[in-house]
Amino acid sequence: MNTLFSKFPLGLRYMLLSALGFSIMSACVKLVSQHGIPVLEIVAFRALVSLILSTITVKHKKLSIWGNNKPWLIARGVVGAFALMCVYYALATLPLAEATMLQYFHPIFTALLAFVFLKERLQLSTALCIACSVLGLSFIIQPHFIFGNNIDNPTPNSLPTLSIIAALCGAFGSAVAYIIVKKLSRSEDPSVIIFYFPLIALPLSLIALADNFVIPSLESLSLLLLVGVFTQVGQIGLTKAMQTEDAGKATAFSYIQVLFSIILGVIIFSEVPTLYTLLGGGLIIIGALINVFFKR
Repeated sequence: MNTLFSKFPLGLRYMLLSALGFSIMSACVKLVSQHGIPVLEIVAFRALVSLILSTITVKHKKLSIWGNNKPWLIARGVVGAFALMCVYYALATLPLAEATMLQYFHPIFTALLAFVFLKERLQLSTALCIACSVLGLSFIIQPHFIFGNNIDNPTPNSLPTLSIIAALCGAFGSAVAYIIVKKLSRSEDPSVIIFYFPLIALPLSLIALADNFVIPSLESLSLLLLVGVFTQVGQIGLTKAMQTEDAGKATAFSYIQVLFSIILGVIIFSEVPTLYTLLGGGLIIIGALINVFFKR
């Protein structure tokens, strides 16, 4: 197992860690939202935990917490906070697998933005991976958007339009944030880049939350803590991956989070995947393998 895993490039190993961390975080967000905790409160609590952990990390490295390129660091925080609010709303109002699938249109946005703004060449392996992934996503989402009814379950199962829009806005915001991270990685330590995200997200979410704060129960508090912890795992893996791989290639491989979310959906929420989901997931895996082993 270790030998097989070691064949993966270092940047893609970091992206696997990131995808697993974000998958567990997404499941925790959905669970805690079912306890009546507002989305903005979840965002604020996640930002608080991340801010504490990031501050400890930056201080341990004896770095300046303010970094070198403050305008771009602030921009990364603002865009990331907006994307996070959209993503969490989608997670709270959609099935876990579908919410993750819609969110993970962002590698396509990232590859295109990297091509335009970072002048990164769109490699053939990345293009094939994106094509397979989009085809896979179309299989998974098709029953809801085209047929209206799920063939395996004839009960109408349409997705809320506002939730779909929020998920897509979150995907685009994530792509913009990743491009900024790629730009900042040339001059900033990953810990400083990660630090600015909760630094901006915490006050923004608290202002938007206003007086809608709900005192969490012990179980809800535990889930909120896990949201922050696994977010940190995902952020570290993501930032490291973006430093060691082209932005488009690294984020294309992050589609593996879709599969993680399907598994967690079955285990935690009893969301049994349909035949369309299995076919789409298979295409996503094929795309990821092409992306990793094409040159080999």
